[in-house]
Amino acid sequence: MSLKDKAKKIDFGALPSASPEMVESSLPRPKTAPGMMMSRAADQRSDITRENNELKDKVAELETAAARAAELQDELAAWGDAKATRLLDPKTVTWSKWANRDEANFSTQEFAEFKDEIASAGGNVQPIKVRPIKPDGEVQYEIVFGHRRHRACLEQGLPVLALVDNIDEVELFVQMDRENRSRKDLSPWEQGKMYLQALDSGLFPSHRKLADFVGVHFTQIGKVLSIARLPKIVIDAFVSPLDLQVRWAKPLAELYETDRVTLTARASKAKELGPDRSPKAVLDLLMGTAASPSSGKRTEDITLKRDGKPAAVIRSDAKGNTMVSFTAEALPHSKLKDLSRLIEEFLSRK
Repeated sequence: MSLKDKAKKIDFGALPSASPEMVESSLPRPKTAPGMMMSRAADQRSDITRENNELKDKVAELETAAARAAELQDELAAWGDAKATRLLDPKTVTWSKWANRDEANFSTQEFAEFKDEIASAGGNVQPIKVRPIKPDGEVQYEIVFGHRRHRACLEQGLPVLALVDNIDEVELFVQMDRENRSRKDLSPWEQGKMYLQALDSGLFPSHRKLADFVGVHFTQIGKVLSIARLPKIVIDAFVSPLDLQVRWAKPLAELYETDRVTLTARASKAKELGPDRSPKAVLDLLMGTAASPSSGKRTEDITLKRDGKPAAVIRSDAKGNTMVSFTAEALPHSKLKDLSRLIEEFLSRK
């Protein structure tokens, strides 16, 4: 039988497959002791190199992670003082007892337009600031600043965007005062009432100390305090207390100190000027500089004649002031003393 015929009879599928161990065992092995030692050393070097490379990869990964962690720490430090904002139900937010917005502020055309802006934006874009007071209560927050924005959202039925922060009473007062003065100047009346309440409650020991905290000159605080300390009947003489101006504080306060009876009597008459009375008209009445009711308009001139020629004219202005002017011919300088005696005699008559 030929080799070819013998090969055809062999069943190669029944032969066992070669395993790695068999393959490895089939490789030539060193026959001498030094050769075997060199082979083992080569294997160990290969294992060490592989482990070395794995360690290098891990070290590189750790260095990358450490660098990223440092970047994140820097970013976190940059936002360390930042506070998160959140949408609150305005019904869970209450006014601060230091709130310095008079109710008259919320019935103006300006506030109506402000509410329209809030509504068109879907809420307040600039957040208000609050502090937590009763986490589980119906009212959970107290306003630090942003009373107008809160009121607008409340009346529009919109959630109010708010910044929540834990601060004490003094810091609340200072932040409210500074924010309101920088955003929309309060009227002297509102500012004065706020400062007066802080002093009366003992939040600050003196108005100089108050000035130091809020960063306002103490003389300015003194002026608005003078308005806030005016009696209610004087404040009510104006259509709105918001009409009171800082420059009126001193004369009104001085008149109140020197002649309270007269000032009070004049204040009670202010409403007779009607609901459309101007702040200036009320001030003139209170200070006694207003024209009398009978001289509300300028009267006709009275001309005095001598020998058929005009010699003098008597005229009154709208404020009730009366003036007499003479021609040079009718009243030469030599007769001025005679005229003054006649006028004094006239004025002395009852």
